Amino acid sequence: MPVRGAMRGLATLLAFSLLAGCVRLIPETGIPGPVPVPPPVANSALLAGVAHGPSVALLKLSEADAGPALTSFVESCPKLLARDDASGLTSRDDWRQPCLAATTWRYGDAPAFFERYFETAKIGDGAAFATGYYEPEIAGAKTHETGFDVPVYALPPDLVRAWPDDMPEAERTGRPPLGRYDDSGKFIPYYDRAEIENGALAGKGLEIAWVKDPIEFFFLQIQGSGRLRAPDGSVMRIGYAGQNGREYVGIGSVMRERGLLGDGPGQYPGSMQGIMAYLRDHPVEGHELMLLNKSWVFFRELDGDGPLGALGVPVRRESSVAADPAFVPLGAPVWLELDRPQANGMWIAQDTGGAIKGANRFDTFWGAGEDARQVAGGMSGRGQALIFLPRGVLYRLGAK
Repeated sequence: MPVRGAMRGLATLLAFSLLAGCVRLIPETGIPGPVPVPPPVANSALLAGVAHGPSVALLKLSEADAGPALTSFVESCPKLLARDDASGLTSRDDWRQPCLAATTWRYGDAPAFFERYFETAKIGDGAAFATGYYEPEIAGAKTHETGFDVPVYALPPDLVRAWPDDMPEAERTGRPPLGRYDDSGKFIPYYDRAEIENGALAGKGLEIAWVKDPIEFFFLQIQGSGRLRAPDGSVMRIGYAGQNGREYVGIGSVMRERGLLGDGPGQYPGSMQGIMAYLRDHPVEGHELMLLNKSWVFFRELDGDGPLGALGVPVRRESSVAADPAFVPLGAPVWLELDRPQANGMWIAQDTGGAIKGANRFDTFWGAGEDARQVAGGMSGRGQALIFLPRGVLYRLGAK
């Protein structure tokens, strides 16, 4: 995650188990009967259900919360007015009035702006889960120096989207998968993490930098962006350019299933810091765990004052959040009320993440530095979420 761009996603994505409910296809009683059919999974906001939330005024926004959110909203407006909303909730025209007003709104009265131009919506049951991500800084250099042996690759030109020849036409829906053409001209999956680590891309001129610590780089890939600090003190900022199309595996989930994380004797804390400690204490087993995550992120050098999110604008500390664009219009304000007060309040959806999927799933951005690392690495909050939509949208959608 762009910062997640989004693979964003996310440091504590490694630290929790993504457990989904299961339906047994064979009745436990052995009594003949109909095979249970799993309930349909909503894959968009409209299918999940959209309902009116409380008025914005009832949320009692503070200037300290709404002010930075207004700044980020203004930065998002050019994109809101130029791109289609994948969630199907809004059109470009819905955003014209609030965006026009935002550019000239008097700062110091940001809560009144959101009260005047927005209404709140609950997607599905509104039950939210939020993690955190940050912009890590690790040792790296633009040139291959002694001790800096882990390559940072640019997006390879042979990574393309296409339909496999053996896939029936009826199954070719949505976006084609990522992959590459082999020497025979057959479309196949792209190199996975193990193949890339073993040199599949070496010697192709794709290296834009080199880093010192493979574990730190593994986590930087999950964050989707970061800073590389060279021995001479210079800093290079890199951001998400693409991903190899291979499956993302949260190794924290695997570690929890194996009993490696928890509060018991010999277990490591279920946080990013705990996972990293295990990887360092058990280098062989740790490397095998990292290889389970076949996803590999490619980078590009960034200019500007902040890492770019999936929306193409800088993400800001405690203002930007990653969301699933099938459920939240990118650029829209989001209100979180969680059991982690640090993450409560208003955010702007400006990023996405490979593991940030589904209604009311969010990844909060905490900036750079050691404090950001600590907060993001331990962030795991549950509660309720509201989406801010321009006034009139809910009436048009026929929301309850």
